[in-house]
Amino acid sequence: MSKAPKYHRAFGVYGICIENNSILVIDKIKGPYKNRYDLPGGSLEDGESLLSGLHREIEEETGLKVKIVKQIGTIDFQFPSKFKEYTHVHHIAVLYGVENCEGEFEVPEQFEGQDSLGASWILIESITEDNSSSRVCSVLEWLKESKFCLEVKAYKSWIIK
Repeated sequence: MSKAPKYHRAFGVYGICIENNSILVIDKIKGPYKNRYDLPGGSLEDGESLLSGLHREIEEETGLKVKIVKQIGTIDFQFPSKFKEYTHVHHIAVLYGVENCEGEFEVPEQFEGQDSLGASWILIESITEDNSSSRVCSVLEWLKESKFCLEVKAYKSWIIK
């Protein structure tokens, strides 16, 4: 008899910035999205609001200051991933539209917990499940359908590169 999955729940806020048919992404260097593109954003610090956390995360990961214009939606994903005593990850992400990306890309300061190697613009048409996180792939769905799936997206497998 197999054991029931044990889920690590991760909650974060993420920004979607699209300009000239390109999307702002970060290069992940840790975690289940290692060596893939991901949306800038992440976990909140103690006492931090959603918007304050998003501003801080985007600036830490990209060096850019942005204007948050609207909340787009909430999505969640589940997939197998060994982390500490957990067998699976359940990511919950609140997504915001951001614009007016001011400043220059900066290589993020590396510290415990930093999972970004830097930021770039990639063409939307170049996004695939092989090179991007589940969050970035969900943006494709949102761009086509103007909505996100209401149900959790459960992956039977997820390859950490």
